[in-house]
Amino acid sequence: MTVEPAAGSWIARRERSVPRGVAVTHPIAITRAEGSRVWDESGHEYLDFASGISVLNTGHRHPRVVEAVRNQLDRLMHTCFQVATYDVYVELCERLCALTHDAAAPRRKAMLLTTGAEATESAIKIARAFTRRSAVVAFDGAFHGRSYLALAMTASNAAYRQNFGPLPAGIYHAPYPDTYRGWTAAHAFEALERLFATQIAPDQIAAVIIEPQLGEGGFVPAPIEFLQQLRRFTTEHGIVLIVDEVQTGFGRTGRMFAYQHASIQPDLVTLAKSLGGGLPLAAIVGNAEMMDAPLPGGLGGTYAGNPIACAAALAVLDIFETERIVERAATIAETMKKGLLMLQDSVSAIGDVRGLGCMLAIELVTDRQTKQPDAAMADRIVDHARRRGLLLLKAGPFKNVVRLLPPLTSTKDEIDDGLRRLGDAVHDSLT
Repeated sequence: MTVEPAAGSWIARRERSVPRGVAVTHPIAITRAEGSRVWDESGHEYLDFASGISVLNTGHRHPRVVEAVRNQLDRLMHTCFQVATYDVYVELCERLCALTHDAAAPRRKAMLLTTGAEATESAIKIARAFTRRSAVVAFDGAFHGRSYLALAMTASNAAYRQNFGPLPAGIYHAPYPDTYRGWTAAHAFEALERLFATQIAPDQIAAVIIEPQLGEGGFVPAPIEFLQQLRRFTTEHGIVLIVDEVQTGFGRTGRMFAYQHASIQPDLVTLAKSLGGGLPLAAIVGNAEMMDAPLPGGLGGTYAGNPIACAAALAVLDIFETERIVERAATIAETMKKGLLMLQDSVSAIGDVRGLGCMLAIELVTDRQTKQPDAAMADRIVDHARRRGLLLLKAGPFKNVVRLLPPLTSTKDEIDDGLRRLGDAVHDSLT
C-alpha cells in the first residue's frame, strides 16, 4: 500500500525554529519506533532502512537496551569520568579492548567520547602526541565529521565545507580506491606514493586515517590488498594507522569490524553510531602505548562516556553475543545482495551494486557505459520508497547512490518486504 508523507505540524515548527543548515532527507516527523519500524505523527508506518545512519544495528528500542537504560537511571545519570571513576565506563572499555584485540598485537586501551567527530579528532591528537609529527593523510570520499579538524579530513561532498574555511592545515588527501570508477588498489597506492614524493614526506606524517568502506562517500569498500599494503607501509614508516569504523562497525559489514575482512590490526580504531544502541556514545580503542601518549588533561569531555549511554552499550554487546547478530547480518546480507543484483538485471539505470555485508548500495547512472551519475533518479527512488513505506538515504559525492542500512535484527519477512518496496520504487522512478 502506498502511503503519503504528512506535512505535519512538527515540520512547520521545525521550519520556524531550526536553521536550514541542519538538513533533512524525509519531510516527515517520527513519533514512535520499534524494532525495524517507525511511525510518523499521522500514524503512517515505515520500514526503517536508514537506521539512524547505522546507529540502530540492534533495532529501535531493543528491550534489553531499554531495560539497561532504566536500571542505570536508578543508579547514576552523570558525574563526569574526569571527576570520579564509575563502573560502566571501565567495563565497557575492557570489553571494547577485548573485541578489537588480536593475539599478536600490543595491549589495548580504550577511551569513551560522545560523537564520531570527537573520536576522530581525539585519535589525531593521540597520533600527534605519540609520533611528535603533525601531518595527517585522509582519502577522497572520506567522512570523518563536521567539527573543524574532522571537517578538514572530510572530503565526501563540497556541501559539508561550504564557506567554512580556512580549515586546519596539515591535512592531505589521496585518492580512495574505487574499482567501479577505474581506481584500482594499485592505482590508489601509486597516487599515495606520489603524494609522499611531491607534497609530504612519510617521516612528517603522524597518521593515516581511512574508512574501510566509504560511508557518505558512496559505500565503496576498500580492496583487501589496499588495506594490507597500507598497514605494511604505515608500520614501516612509524605512521599511526587509524581505521574509522564509526559507520562500518558492530556487525554492519558482516564482521564485527570491517577492518577484520582484511586481517589487519589498526593502531587506533574509532567507534560510534551503533555502539550506544541509540544513545550518543563514541570510543577510541588502540595500542596502549599510543593511547597513553597524551599527558593527563589532554583527553576527555564532560559528557564523554555518560553512564546511561555506557549501560546501553553494554546491553548492545550482550545482544550481539546472545542473539548472534554478526551471523544474522551475514544471512541478511546474502538475501539483500541477491535481491539487489536481480533488480540491477532488470533496470539499466543501476550501474553498480556494492558494499560489504549489510552496508549495501546501488549507484544510479544515465548510461552504464559512460557511468554518468544520475542524482535525479536517486532522488526519485528515495521519494517513491518513502511513499511506499520505506525509508532510505542517499550517498556519494554526486548524490546518485542509494544506500540500504536495515537493522541487523530485522526479520527475513522485513528484509524481503523492504526489497519488494525498493523494487517498486525503482520501477516507479522510471516512469
